[in-house]
Amino acid sequence: MSHTPIHPAPVRSGRLIPAAGLAMALVAAPAEWAVAADTVPTQEVSITVETVASGLNHPWAVLSLPDGALLVTERSGALRVVRDGEVSAPVSGLPEVAARGQGGLLDIALARDFATSRTLFMSYSTRGDGGMGTAIARARLSEDASALTDVAEIFSMNRFTGTARHFGSRIAVAEDGTLFFTIGDRGEGDRAQDPDDHAGSVLRIAADGSIPADNPFAGGGGAAEIWSTGHRNPQGMDIDPETGVLYAVEHGARGGDEVNLPQPGRNYGWPKISYGRHYSGAEIGIGTAAEGFEQPIHYWDPSIAPGGMAVYRGKMFPEWEGDLLVAALKFQLLVRLDLDGETGEVLSEERMLKGDYGRIRDVHVAPDGAVLLATDEDNGRILRLSRTEPVTD
Repeated sequence: MSHTPIHPAPVRSGRLIPAAGLAMALVAAPAEWAVAADTVPTQEVSITVETVASGLNHPWAVLSLPDGALLVTERSGALRVVRDGEVSAPVSGLPEVAARGQGGLLDIALARDFATSRTLFMSYSTRGDGGMGTAIARARLSEDASALTDVAEIFSMNRFTGTARHFGSRIAVAEDGTLFFTIGDRGEGDRAQDPDDHAGSVLRIAADGSIPADNPFAGGGGAAEIWSTGHRNPQGMDIDPETGVLYAVEHGARGGDEVNLPQPGRNYGWPKISYGRHYSGAEIGIGTAAEGFEQPIHYWDPSIAPGGMAVYRGKMFPEWEGDLLVAALKFQLLVRLDLDGETGEVLSEERMLKGDYGRIRDVHVAPDGAVLLATDEDNGRILRLSRTEPVTD
């Protein structure tokens, strides 16, 4: 199997490889300011794990700003800046967020021209007719990073319901500036098979919220924002900056978490096919494969409850170059999926940090190649993984 960029996007099913066995006085980034550090051996390299920030209320996403500071979302509705050993007061100007159940302030992503435009994007749950749903807003971050201005909601899903789960909400900004983002099935699986319903989909819009002309349903046959359907609850997504391949990872039910390569107009099966079972133990749909449905490139059974994901591209861990890093909530670990550089096939799986640092919600590769993690806890932390020994030639 070969992975192809999202533009153009020929379809190729993946090969399955089953899983192997503030209080505000806080400590913050970079490594030299961390008060505690652990050295952890992994299959390829020894890593140092340091606490960059703590005292966060269920952090959901972390990313790096060009000046070295970090932006962190808290599911309860606050956006924080971590800079020079301090965690900020909440950034002002956020849109109205409905923080209930799995909903709240969720992902955040920078526009490609952020360095000059200060533009960013946020996903969050909001209230509307019928209950709650997923929305996307665009805003500008002030030069001192204390406030958002020019805030505009550029997308709101087309059917709100009373459930407070499966909002999806991970964002990935493509090289052309368009936004890919995810919405879960909202706890109502059949919605993922309705091409006119935004639930259970990967979606794509322009930075101003308009519909790209090359979206698969832009000319009809489904909701124009939809890129792919049949997803249960994708909470991880990334675009490989070198290959342009779009990856998404989604929660299964009892087993059946999947890594997919979302391609335009394709259906990834939920709830018609799955490698898991309902929580009751009952079988899901018609089996694990059927005509018209795409296969994942990797799945987990039992479930690991995957959160965010990142394609590793960086100088600090050349051993991981091009691999997928997946945050996991259930077993409180970080998964590394070793990809074949030529075929893109999953060769092996490594599980790191199991049970040592809490529920891991997000993973982000910093500009220096270090890996940042967010732990989804009442007293959530941002962790920094760095190389214990220097890179050798």
